[in-house]
Amino acid sequence: MTIELEEPPLLQDNKQVIKDLFGGTVGGITQVLVGQPFDTVKVRLQSAPEGTYNGALDVIKKLIANEGPKGFYKGTLTPLVGVGACVSVQFSVNEFMKRYYNEKLNGAPLSLGQFFNCGAIAGFANGFLASPIEHIRIRLQTQTGSTKQFNGPIDCAKKIFQNNGLRGVFKGLPPTLFREGVGLGTYFTTYEALIAKELAKDKSIVRLDIPGWKLCLYGGLSGYSMWISIYPVDVIKSKLQTDSLTKPTYRSSLDVIKDIWLKNGIKGFYRGFIPTILRAAPANGATFAAFELTMRVIS
Repeated sequence: MTIELEEPPLLQDNKQVIKDLFGGTVGGITQVLVGQPFDTVKVRLQSAPEGTYNGALDVIKKLIANEGPKGFYKGTLTPLVGVGACVSVQFSVNEFMKRYYNEKLNGAPLSLGQFFNCGAIAGFANGFLASPIEHIRIRLQTQTGSTKQFNGPIDCAKKIFQNNGLRGVFKGLPPTLFREGVGLGTYFTTYEALIAKELAKDKSIVRLDIPGWKLCLYGGLSGYSMWISIYPVDVIKSKLQTDSLTKPTYRSSLDVIKDIWLKNGIKGFYRGFIPTILRAAPANGATFAAFELTMRVIS
């Protein structure tokens, strides 16, 4: 299947790259503000010792009782800066690759496979940025009680580096690269397929005519497709990134897989799935809408 792509700017248009980065940054900041409470619940479910929580509602109750509503935004500074950067990389590399294919194909429409390649390359590139940012964020999100191990993102990064060096900062990189590559390939392909279907229904409109609410809807559905395709890998990554800095339980992703399987079976790979899916629609819908609408304003 091929999908018509509106005539993009020239591949070497540096101004367009800057615009893509800016649009992605706006999308990323929007994603954090909308999705952070869901993400905090997800991470605590994924990484807490067995028996700590009886599900997402139990996490929410205990979090409000012990930390108040602001607890949902624990560690927000890191993702606010980091996710803004990550999403700007995701969208700008994806848009760059779409322009690359458009020039290579002399304006012919891209296939679904080529859209997947665009998203997968964007995800792989983003993985090297996302891995340390998410590692720091997760360490901060899972801090509970009055005694804090880390006093903010900079202190967290320093202590990880002091204990484990650069390798420790990038702990969880292999599953992050896999998650980002497959996940964002699926993510952007789903979105482009939905946009193409919308344009095919009414030949009189172009992409710029699609209303914001539909961009939100298609972004939300794209978020569902992404998380369904890669969620177990995210659990493995979170387990690695919340392991002890001084006496780690896991040496690799394989150790995590064995441990989860022996303790919980297949359901262990889906801990925290419900808050993730609940987050997927609003967070990713807002991300795509913010990106597309920002690009319309600055183009």
